Amino acid sequence: MSATSRHDPVFAAVDLGATSGRVITGRVGPDELVLTEAHRFANTPVRLPDGLRWNVLSLYQGMMDGLRAAARGGPVASVGIDTWAVDYGLLDSDGALLGIPFHYRDGRNTPAAQAVLAGCDARELYAVSGLQHLPFNTVFQLAAHRSTAQWGSARTLLLMPDLLVYWLTGTVGAEVTNASTTGLFDARSGTWSDALIGRLGLERSLFPALREPGDRAGTLLPHVSEFTGLPAGTPVTVVASHDTASAVAAVPATEPGFAYVSCGTWSLAGLELDAPVLSEESRAANFTNERGVDGTIRYLRNIMGMWLLEECRRTWEREGTAPGLGALLADAARARPFAAVIDPDDPVFLAPGDMPSRIDEVLARTGQAPPKGPGGYVRCVLESLALAHRGTLRRAATLAGRELTRIHLVGGGSRNDLLCQWTADATGLPVTAGPTEATALGNVLLQARAHGLVGGPADMRRLVARTQELRHYSPRGDLGAWDRAADRLEAARV
Repeated sequence: MSATSRHDPVFAAVDLGATSGRVITGRVGPDELVLTEAHRFANTPVRLPDGLRWNVLSLYQGMMDGLRAAARGGPVASVGIDTWAVDYGLLDSDGALLGIPFHYRDGRNTPAAQAVLAGCDARELYAVSGLQHLPFNTVFQLAAHRSTAQWGSARTLLLMPDLLVYWLTGTVGAEVTNASTTGLFDARSGTWSDALIGRLGLERSLFPALREPGDRAGTLLPHVSEFTGLPAGTPVTVVASHDTASAVAAVPATEPGFAYVSCGTWSLAGLELDAPVLSEESRAANFTNERGVDGTIRYLRNIMGMWLLEECRRTWEREGTAPGLGALLADAARARPFAAVIDPDDPVFLAPGDMPSRIDEVLARTGQAPPKGPGGYVRCVLESLALAHRGTLRRAATLAGRELTRIHLVGGGSRNDLLCQWTADATGLPVTAGPTEATALGNVLLQARAHGLVGGPADMRRLVARTQELRHYSPRGDLGAWDRAADRLEAARV
């Protein structure tokens, strides 16, 4: 690091994922974008008698410890928070949290979704929100929550990143990229949908005023400043608080016609558009229109991502038969191609548990033999994800009237050479892999932009492309083999 770079401002990014949280500091200069991990902590859900919950107090403590570690590294210009989407906490009239937030994988959601759709047509919901149907969307979770004793005391709903911002600053708001995942947001106007909220019998007062990435949420409360060592008056900057929105902001695209896959626990595959696609064809294809930075639309579909592989590994670890990841991937590379393919989005894969057995269940249902050994399962998962990336991006391009020239694969999945190469092979498009830490980079860059250090999305992306390690994969092999595998999978769905 050069002597002058030490004077570039530093921003603290709180980045909470489905399995772990981190506080990362980012140093931003004209030709510098450097991340340093200050603290990492586990995000382990807790199963209580009434369902699966997030251990939100542990997450809060991990964040506070991380900010204290960040403060020891030198002056911090601001703090920004991103997390996953859809989950929330309810506050009472005193601003106290009512209960422990539910986890989106909790089983209460499916019957609640069915009840909502029995009284409100799916077409009606999509025409306003443009949101992909997932049983854990906030709108369905709220339907389940209304039957509880807590509901009568609820006065404010805060999505997870907004709840943590509230605990840091005492200020209440709803950041738009996350609000757009609730199913209660108007995709055209970029505001809460009073019509849908009323139609579903919810109180409009539950939903706070919206905030945009770059807004100032407030400053650290005195006890937060005292614990962390960050100065009084340290601002908390609103970032794209949906982690995928921050990741897309850091996609290093320098040319038009790009698609993205933000690959971690989930694969979020899609396009960046100027306006939502709310057609019946789009609804039937289950595409979502979520808000991005500067009013852009993240037109995408959620695909069950590396969750499948990680759940397989957890099962093998419990059984004491787990090879290391490197050995698993080497075995997968040697395994027979297309021996078995699955739809990653089969609902049977959603809950935690014995993933290899559930893969066997799906293969038996579709007339396929189970893979041979752990490497065979890994090959099945990665080839199936590559096919899902292919199908999703091709369909998105058709529905949006776009022609694709390149795929940017970011996030933790970008470290997986097999997945990156097989995505290029399956799609017939070049793949640029990286950055791995796209979400944290987007968080930091949006703080830096609010402080006048970088320009708009194009400037941010050019800085990422100049400063981060990227890998490039060209399509190779037999595209026809991928066509046949896709046809086989489609036939199994019928």
